[in-house]
Amino acid sequence: MRCQGACAMRRSGKSARPTHALRVCGAGVLLALFLVIVAGAPAVAAESRPNVLIILADDLNGRDLGFTGNPDVQTPHIDRLAREGVWLKGMFTASPTCSPARHALYTGLYPIRSGAYPNLTRVDPGTKSLFTYLNAAGYRVGLQAKSHVHPPESFPFELISDDADDIQAFTSYIRRDEKRPWLVVFASNDPHSPWDRGPRDRYDPARLTIPPWLHDNATTREFLADYYAEVSKLDEQVGQLLQALDRSGEREKTLVVFLSEQGSSFPYGGKWSLYDNGIHAAAFARWPGKIQADSATNALMQYVDVTPTILELAGVDPESLDTGVAGGPDGGTGFDGRSFLPVLLGRRDHHRDHVFAQATTVGIKGYKNPYPIRAVRDRRYKLIRNLAPENEFSIDGIHKRRVYESWQRDAENSAALAARVRFLSWRPAEEFYDLEMDPFEMHNLAGNQEYHEKKAGLGAELDRWMEQQGDEGLATEMKSRSRRRRHAPPASEASP
Repeated sequence: MRCQGACAMRRSGKSARPTHALRVCGAGVLLALFLVIVAGAPAVAAESRPNVLIILADDLNGRDLGFTGNPDVQTPHIDRLAREGVWLKGMFTASPTCSPARHALYTGLYPIRSGAYPNLTRVDPGTKSLFTYLNAAGYRVGLQAKSHVHPPESFPFELISDDADDIQAFTSYIRRDEKRPWLVVFASNDPHSPWDRGPRDRYDPARLTIPPWLHDNATTREFLADYYAEVSKLDEQVGQLLQALDRSGEREKTLVVFLSEQGSSFPYGGKWSLYDNGIHAAAFARWPGKIQADSATNALMQYVDVTPTILELAGVDPESLDTGVAGGPDGGTGFDGRSFLPVLLGRRDHHRDHVFAQATTVGIKGYKNPYPIRAVRDRRYKLIRNLAPENEFSIDGIHKRRVYESWQRDAENSAALAARVRFLSWRPAEEFYDLEMDPFEMHNLAGNQEYHEKKAGLGAELDRWMEQQGDEGLATEMKSRSRRRRHAPPASEASP
């Protein structure tokens, strides 16, 4: 059986998310924070501060959009949004699972530093977020559909609706108070498995182009068609959001940011891995009259950079803020991320030299052994470290699904496929890839002496990052259980 409980709610169009009320910080705390922000903020007229709409997909491989080159998937509304703004081609998430990725996005902190690094996780007490800062700066802040962040006091947003299909709730929210700018995170539940929503009749399994990281058989094709249908469901929601924004008269005053989150839950589809399928996000930003339409940048940037960027746009100086967490890059309590506003506005084409990511299995449904993974990447090369290569990498989301099982059967008659299937569970201590020559990371060059110097350089960068983050590798992985939520999450957020 593919779907039970919360999944049935998804079929009805409802999102199985907590129906909690408006969450706000205490007035005294907000007032104090507001005074700190205003004291360090650049002078920006209130009427010039944009609204912000962040559209966040759920388990979408950034390659699986029409605009990013998928020949089969139909995403006309997302494609139009991308053409109307800038394609942030160098955007990376900090983690390939939902909860750590979202905590990093909203806090501007990498997952281990904030404490939110396993799945179904939480930040340390006192940690602040984008919602905290903008609330104090006079914005209304809301979130619709999937939250996956904790505790509430660190994320004081108003829950607009727990249903991603309720576009009327979004419309009512943005029209409610014309005197104050707003931030809305529209966190869709699509295309997270079990892939039972969307226009399935648009996709004939037999006619699909199978991407090179997938094994081509009937089962893969069947599930790929289901997944693409749910990507199209997400696209329909995006179209409805943009239409509602146009009708509200707020289009010209609103920065819209689209992010694909981590990859899909196919084997090698990206989720739970630090290959580019898992951490390289599709990212677009539109702000009419401010961001050049039909433009692109290759500048490397990360989810942790989004909050500082939005704060600067809102007239808040991100470098003046106290995140509530020690261990910043300069030794203080500042952000790990940095504003990329000059890149967004087309004034620069460089932001970072390196991007970083981490993954942990502890906390993922059905994991067998702790399996910490770390990675560093520049524009061309990537180093991945599997910190417990003696352990088997095994989780329900990959290894107990029909697609993987069909690959196992086919592997009995194919040595090449058998090697690929084995690699899903057993990986070497180091992997090194030339992404210009090998964009799908199929050929590990870690043992090639030609790349020794480059690998050593990336290794030194990764060491420095881990030290700054307080990351002790396997020891940190073993503490993951202490970083889980202290109460049971909603059923739909407990899925792999």
